[in-house]
Amino acid sequence: MPSKPRRTGHVRAQPLIAVRDVEASSRWYQEVLGCESGHGGPEYEMLLNNGELVLQLHAWDLDEHANLMGPDSAPRGHGVLLWFETTDFDACVDAARALKVEWVEAPHVNLNSRRWEFWVKDPDGYVVVVAAESRARRS
Repeated sequence: MPSKPRRTGHVRAQPLIAVRDVEASSRWYQEVLGCESGHGGPEYEMLLNNGELVLQLHAWDLDEHANLMGPDSAPRGHGVLLWFETTDFDACVDAARALKVEWVEAPHVNLNSRRWEFWVKDPDGYVVVVAAESRARRS
């Protein structure tokens, strides 16, 4: 089989999740991750960090997009982790604690990756992982 030519373009993830309340979810992610609104509104949101797209939020049952219909037709996010890397781990931990999030895994060092992590559920039940290099945590 002949080899394919090497691609030179760049790929960047731009995840989109469906949520029940776009504005409430936007506030939650802004608080936990320290990002900002790039669009805003009750139907769709673009969350940015330093001008770069981090996550998109979309209201359920709008525009008849495939897979964004019927929020109760399947478990949300089963098998999917929304994984974010930060250079300000302590601030993310403090924000999560202030929001009284549902913890899946408290802040810890992952022995395999040697990185700090915490796992929480967002307001819609999606599992969110926030990770940082071990040196990013001061305490």
